[in-house]
Amino acid sequence: MKRTLHVILALLLAGSAFFLGGWAARIRRGVTVEGVPVGGMTYAEARTSVRAQLDRIPLIVHTPTGDVTPRVVYEDDLDSILRHAKRGGSYAVTVRRELPDAEEFLADVCAENVLMPQDATLTFSRRGFEYSRERAGRYCDFAASLSALLTALREGARETSLVTRVWAPSVTEAQLRARTRRLSSFSTSFDAGRTARVHNISLACERITGTVLAPGEEFSFNRAVGERTRANGFLDAPVIVAGEFVEGTGGGVCQASTTLMGAALRAGLRVTESRPHSLLVGYVPPSQDAMVSRYSDLRFVNPYAVPVYLLGRTGEGRVTFEVYGLPDGKTYSPESCVLERIAPPPAEIVEGDEEKVLRAEKAGLRSECYLVVRAADGRELGRTLFRRDRYACVQGKRQIVSTRPASPENAPA
Repeated sequence: MKRTLHVILALLLAGSAFFLGGWAARIRRGVTVEGVPVGGMTYAEARTSVRAQLDRIPLIVHTPTGDVTPRVVYEDDLDSILRHAKRGGSYAVTVRRELPDAEEFLADVCAENVLMPQDATLTFSRRGFEYSRERAGRYCDFAASLSALLTALREGARETSLVTRVWAPSVTEAQLRARTRRLSSFSTSFDAGRTARVHNISLACERITGTVLAPGEEFSFNRAVGERTRANGFLDAPVIVAGEFVEGTGGGVCQASTTLMGAALRAGLRVTESRPHSLLVGYVPPSQDAMVSRYSDLRFVNPYAVPVYLLGRTGEGRVTFEVYGLPDGKTYSPESCVLERIAPPPAEIVEGDEEKVLRAEKAGLRSECYLVVRAADGRELGRTLFRRDRYACVQGKRQIVSTRPASPENAPA
């Protein structure tokens, strides 16, 4: 047992002597490392002297948000050179740069340099369209950036750059403008001197303009304009009731609905409800009018896959509606034809102090309207019956001066 303990103790002492001796051992004479004469120095002295001369090259990573310097770990082969140096030898040290947490470091840098893209936006109001431009974003190409970083470390480069890519927005201003082109415009004329009627037309137009119809959505004139009452802002003006023109609240609104329907038909919107007046109107061809009342509405649907936009205005004796959206390359036009003209009955005669027309006679008629669809080159693609109507005639009424002889009791003396 004692013999074994003596052996172990001897080995430990030998190892310690070797370690201490190696630490204090001297470099062979004439040895130069990185231009530093280290011959005769101890290993510790040589290590300190040479490493003071080594160029520890930093690494800078350029990014869009600023430069970043990673914590690089430097490793070299100096100890091996010192142990194996031969008398009179001249040596160069190989310095390696390592980044043990390269992927984690790069993930953080990438996250700081993400820029979300901004889509173009569209605002629609009574004033029309306003657009904001899109802004491209960026993202980090992680694989390419990691490869560039490791290559720079390996090759001793002093700088490298984060590899970024353009992140395109989903919606551009050009796309929005292409989806908001004018599909149609339709106007009718009115007597600007009839102020109450003009007020009613303008009020209806104002309440419709700025409307946006989503794909498949149905528009209702009555819902958009509201009841034609004084409380709702409308004035008294002539309206057609039972084939007669009489004073009524909201007179003139039907010209707004008729003009809007004309624009809707020409834009390719699908009219789902419209009715004619009992009498012909003078501002559109027959079967192209749209009478609205508490019991009658103008309705149409947006058949497109994108929204459509309604704008209206009045001025200089005209009311105009425009429809905006994405053109489908076709044109739509209503075409009326008269099937029969209906002559009015003989005028009603009444006696009076002078001759004058109390009510102008007006012929009635039967008519049809077809919606014609044409290609961009003018070829007719289809023709469908839109409406078939009958308009009443108006019996005239005239006043004449009486030609009957005076009765004896009234004869002059």
